[in-house]
Amino acid sequence: MIEVQGLTRRYGDVLAVDGVSFRVEPGELLALVGPSGSGKTTTLKMINRLVEPSAGRVLIDGEDAATLGPQALRRRVGYVFQGVGLFPHMSVGENVAVPLRLLGWDEGRTRERVTELLALVELDGALAPRRPSELSGGQQQRVGVARALAASPRLMLLDEPFGALDPLTRDRLQQTFAELRRRLGLTAILVTHDMSEALLLGDLVGVMNAGRLVQIGPPAELLRAPADDHVALLLETPRRQARRLDELSGRR
Repeated sequence: MIEVQGLTRRYGDVLAVDGVSFRVEPGELLALVGPSGSGKTTTLKMINRLVEPSAGRVLIDGEDAATLGPQALRRRVGYVFQGVGLFPHMSVGENVAVPLRLLGWDEGRTRERVTELLALVELDGALAPRRPSELSGGQQQRVGVARALAASPRLMLLDEPFGALDPLTRDRLQQTFAELRRRLGLTAILVTHDMSEALLLGDLVGVMNAGRLVQIGPPAELLRAPADDHVALLLETPRRQARRLDELSGRR
């Protein structure tokens, strides 16, 4: 379980995140959606203390994240982001093993865990010796997910992880992650600018605007009763696309 209480971040006179609060129960996925500059990525980074909050706190399974050392926090929280961030001079296997080496795992145990993780994200173990540059974008993103899962975290944070992929690869990777999350019982927070993605993947959808969380609830609740014009406008794109598809298929 993760609970965010009054999370705030200032940069000088700029209020990037303004008193954001929410709770995500074990096994749930919260999709944070909003335009660029709405504060969603800063909120995500404050959860694992890549950015320190100006005010507020984050509770992970009841413990204040501010009291946890960096290593303990990284064990609990996996992080995946757009662009993957793989080390180009390392092999695929070495990239996946980075968190395990930081935890002091021996070579044999590390090698077994890397093989297990690559299989978990549906990658051939034969890719382990290759460099990231030899992989497709979708394969690189899977490696990023495998690395984030290495230390068996309870919570996953994902910042636009599928945004740079072509539509087919994006859809396959979304399905793979949804299945992984169900199988492993992961709690997750996904940041996206795509409302359709948020509605399809999230148990909860949180809409941010100008640093504030303006609405949070199950997808059906947002579709039924958007809180304001901003939320309604974000919902209009998937609604329009659905209507157009119905028209093209001959349904009215």
